[in-house]
Amino acid sequence: MMKHLILVILTVSLFSCNQTKNNASTEEIITVEAEPKLDLDAELASIERTRAAFQLAIKEKRYGDLKQYGTPDVKSLTPNCGPWEPFKTLRDNPKGSFSYDSLVMRPRETIIVSDSIAYDFGASSTYYTNEAGEPVELIATFLALLKKDKTDGVWKLHREVANTLNLE
Repeated sequence: MMKHLILVILTVSLFSCNQTKNNASTEEIITVEAEPKLDLDAELASIERTRAAFQLAIKEKRYGDLKQYGTPDVKSLTPNCGPWEPFKTLRDNPKGSFSYDSLVMRPRETIIVSDSIAYDFGASSTYYTNEAGEPVELIATFLALLKKDKTDGVWKLHREVANTLNLE
């Protein structure tokens, strides 16, 4: 009885050792490709080009071009109190000398999370001319989530939250 038990254990252990060797040699054949390293400087420069083009479109009053700088399902929450109320009202229903003159973004931190997601945190100034013809500056702090478009490789605004706090 003992001889049979030892023979069974020996057979099982030889089989399992042989199985391990087969798995080991299979693992040596499998090649796993690592994700390509991101060129962070190039990605940051690409984000800056998008930001600059967006600001220029506003300055040149090319409002129809603005949607190309956001994803199709972009969501943006701007401040809805204090000095922002007259601007939002005039923007939606222009009167008098109203003009959306420019937007200046001053990012403090841009972090590339992956090859398709980044975020931007900073302050901005929105300049407009009120209906009485007076220039107005509105300051905000923003946090923006950016997505890289898979078709053209351009970083685009996906989500943004802004408030009236001044970082500066």
